[in-house]
Amino acid sequence: MNRDRFLWIVVNTCRLLVSATFIFSGLVKLLDPVGVQYKIQDYLIALDLGISPESVWLLVAAVALSLVEFLLGVYLFFGIRRRLTSWSLLVFMVLYTPLTLWLAITNGVPDCGCFGDAVRLTNWQTFGKNAVLLMMVIIIWWQGQRMTRFISESVQWMISLYSIIVGLFIGGLCIVAEPFIDFRPFYVGQHIPSAMEWPEDPMALPEILDFDIDPAVLEDTSYTFLLISPHVELADDGAMDRINTTYDFARQQGYRFLALTASDTEAVHRWLDLTGAEYSFEFMDELVLKTIARTNPAIVLLHDGRIIGKWAAGQLGSDVLTSDSFHEMVAEAQEPEPPFASLLYLFVLYALPLVPLTLADRIVFALKKWIRSRRKTKNN
Repeated sequence: MNRDRFLWIVVNTCRLLVSATFIFSGLVKLLDPVGVQYKIQDYLIALDLGISPESVWLLVAAVALSLVEFLLGVYLFFGIRRRLTSWSLLVFMVLYTPLTLWLAITNGVPDCGCFGDAVRLTNWQTFGKNAVLLMMVIIIWWQGQRMTRFISESVQWMISLYSIIVGLFIGGLCIVAEPFIDFRPFYVGQHIPSAMEWPEDPMALPEILDFDIDPAVLEDTSYTFLLISPHVELADDGAMDRINTTYDFARQQGYRFLALTASDTEAVHRWLDLTGAEYSFEFMDELVLKTIARTNPAIVLLHDGRIIGKWAAGQLGSDVLTSDSFHEMVAEAQEPEPPFASLLYLFVLYALPLVPLTLADRIVFALKKWIRSRRKTKNN
């Protein structure tokens, strides 16, 4: 094998591995932008940077970071703007690799959040992963001209614009509503009592820790509505009417309704005065509540200790909360797809329009090349 062939294989192998990593990382973050915001807050606290954790700009930064990762992976795969993409990846990894080394040494943030909640790595595993990625990115940057284009320059803007629109749509949807693909331990279908049991392996931990709630709630064979609000003083007050509608429905049907918060008693009293709510509150750790639901407030529906529904509170209204609609909704919610299968399905939906576009582009490119070759032969 000659040198050029060897370098072509190495560069394009690195290109595919790096692009797959960035597409996966960006996509799982776009599916949980609020979770990325929480992780950015953890970094700010660890670095002792005085930025308000509730700043809307942190959420904007979370979406932007997730979208950039996703786009860099897509650009690298298709060979779009190869020079800009390789430089951007190099800058990205040169910044991130030392940061993850610092995390590995100091353990300032227990989990880097590189792949959201989908894949959890230790800080040393994260540094090792980034060190390998950095080496591959250096090879791509050094020999970027050897990357084979999968799309012509004339139509690459279509893939770019399409990917931006899809990324922003997914990120926006998962801000206003609960993530529709959930990698957290409180996913729809999870049986909480089983997930709280200690495994036989003494080195392992239960899937769910610190869910300190009245055991009667988890043992209730009927339905229980949980109103989740880490901080009621920051809750979306536009959802108040729908929360009260949900409470009225639960009371009429004889179902339990309980609010969970990490706010202090004074904030809870203000909420009760403002909303006229009659339901009771229990206090729980803020981190647990933020893990259960990303929207504030959110509604979680339990049945015999199993999560069978999770919604942003504003999604439930009188049109949904009729007896027939409720049971139909519950029946649909009890059969969730495994998250990685759902992620694969989402990626296939994203990629489907790109297949005919890429094939058509390659056919046109081959025809043009053949025509030029024929003309050159005739002229000779």
